[in-house]
Amino acid sequence: MRYQRTIKNIVECTGTGLHTGVNVSMRLYPAPTDTGIMFIRSDKNTQIEAKAGNIVATEFSSTLGTNGSSVRTVEHLLAAAAGLNIDNMYVELNSSEVPIMDGSAYPFVELILKGGIVQQERIRPHIRILDSIEINEGNSYIKIEPSPFPAITYIMDFDHPLLQRQEFLYHHSIDGFIKDLAPARTFVFQKDVLTIKERGLGKGGSLENVIILDEHGILNKEGLRFKDEFIRHKVLDLIGDLSLLAMSFIGHVTACRTGHTLNTRLAAVILANSEKWVEAGHSEVDVN
Repeated sequence: MRYQRTIKNIVECTGTGLHTGVNVSMRLYPAPTDTGIMFIRSDKNTQIEAKAGNIVATEFSSTLGTNGSSVRTVEHLLAAAAGLNIDNMYVELNSSEVPIMDGSAYPFVELILKGGIVQQERIRPHIRILDSIEINEGNSYIKIEPSPFPAITYIMDFDHPLLQRQEFLYHHSIDGFIKDLAPARTFVFQKDVLTIKERGLGKGGSLENVIILDEHGILNKEGLRFKDEFIRHKVLDLIGDLSLLAMSFIGHVTACRTGHTLNTRLAAVILANSEKWVEAGHSEVDVN
């Protein structure tokens, strides 16, 4: 159990939307306890809470929406907030997509740390998993099982020399997140780029913010940040998507070949099966 946290000062950045290709300005504001992560579309005068029930699309990114407004590609920012134990924050955008920056969560980590972090006066609610929950789809699956501590195991197995079967086990710590996961960039297969473009997506994608894989290796001349950067980014995405629970969890998540669809479905299914977990926390605490 821990206290809730928010940022201390307002910080801002500008960038390009990965899928819209539109220039966007983003500001992060402190928020009161129990607010969660709240997206504000300043161009639409609407608010969208980062919770599983507001997921409206998961094609090549996670999109939140409500009342006719939406925000695309939220997962990297949400992962940065979760990785730094930021529970409450307003995210103001003047467009419909979080900027992609360099394709990782690290620029958002730097932005949040620049703003500073403050402890708040209430305990962060969390759930303890009592019974297993599993979702299967083709050769992909994701499950959460009882465990004495939170953990994530990701299994990658693609027909590519750099993406053959490998596993990554993650136990959460702020330092570990910053060092081991935050710098890992998003990636795409070159053969899929045309399909993405035909769907009107990927307009802001480039070698500056996406790792592109051809049949044998990568097209990015600077190379990889980690030998296993791809699976690290998959864990990063999973952390961002599971933060839509809006509660910490004590359990072991195992994911195999999942993307945003299965990740966010697990969050929704966990919330819909309250008999399989117990909630604790969410009480007033004297910090003095």
